[in-house]
Amino acid sequence: MKKLKNGVHRTWVRCREPLRSMRDLGWSARSRFRAARRSPEYQAAYEKAEPLVTVCVATYNRGELLIERCLKSLLRQDYKNLQIVVVGDCCTDDTPERVAALNDPRIEFVNLQERGKYPEEPRHRWMVGGTVAINHALSLARGDFVTHLDDDDEHAPDRVSKLLALARATRADIIWHPFDFERVPDEWHVNHAPKFAMNNVSTSSVFYHHWLRSVPWDINAWRYEEPGDWNRFRKIRYLGVNAVRSPDRLLKHYRERNQKKA
Repeated sequence: MKKLKNGVHRTWVRCREPLRSMRDLGWSARSRFRAARRSPEYQAAYEKAEPLVTVCVATYNRGELLIERCLKSLLRQDYKNLQIVVVGDCCTDDTPERVAALNDPRIEFVNLQERGKYPEEPRHRWMVGGTVAINHALSLARGDFVTHLDDDDEHAPDRVSKLLALARATRADIIWHPFDFERVPDEWHVNHAPKFAMNNVSTSSVFYHHWLRSVPWDINAWRYEEPGDWNRFRKIRYLGVNAVRSPDRLLKHYRERNQKKA
């Protein structure tokens, strides 16, 4: 009996995410994606000589880290055709002035007039914090490809060029990659990210075709006990995307050090 129960449990675990995704996206989501992917408009992104890449950043009252770590790493990219969309989740510090001082036309900054309504419980708030800001950034994204960076992290300077080349070579709909992460301050480890799965993929370790903007972050992801990024990516996986792993470690994910986060 115990063995049978374990088998039923394993079957449920395998089926749970697809069933959730079908409920979230609707039964026809896969067919809509397949039809879009076959279209000339979809495939054109891979054919452009220098496609526009949008980087979306959500931030909240971390102006210094945003500038010195996140945005500086983006401005150092060796691929220059970028749209960098920074959305403040109703910042009340000097973030607007700091961003303006960079004086780079590729950076677009919007500060929302109202803070997102996130759960009060700390863990649930962590799961979906910044959802309103990042969805607003997505709505402004004009790029052929889209990627993200947390406001306290940094990308390698050749990240965009490497992932764009891989997307073209493989016709990937979405790419993920390994990354370095800080378990405790100044102690670094590697997430090798062998699978496109929870705990292997983060907001800042993906790069994808702009069509996938149509799958937004869900502010209620905490109800599934899912972090908002994986809640979104498991729905994208459900669509049947061509998900390709890059072997390169292209992100440094820092541990929070008593800083406010969107």
